Amino acid sequence: MDTFRYLPGVATLKLDPEPCIGCGMCSTVCPHGVFEVEKGEKATIIAHDLCMECGACATNCPVKAISVTPGVGCASYIIQVWLKGKEAADCGPDCC
Repeated sequence: MDTFRYLPGVATLKLDPEPCIGCGMCSTVCPHGVFEVEKGEKATIIAHDLCMECGACATNCPVKAISVTPGVGCASYIIQVWLKGKEAADCGPDCC
C-alpha cells in the first residue's frame, strides 16, 4: 500500500485538531495509514492522498474531530448512487 494513491488533493477528509483528544481510534481503524498519533499528542494527517473516504475514522472518532464526505471507499454510498442517483444517495448518519 505504500505506493497506492488516489487522485492527489481530492479527498474530502478533514481533521479539526481542537476537539481531538489523541485517543488514536482514527489511526486504529484507518485501513490506509492516513493518520498518525504520537503518544500524548493529537492526531495528524500524514498521508491525505491515501484516504479512500470510507468514513471509518469519522464514524469512530469519539469527539467528531474528523469529517469526510462519502467517496470511492464507501460501498453503501456507491450502491445508493446506483439505486437512487447521486442527488438522493445517502448512506445515513451511522456510516461515513
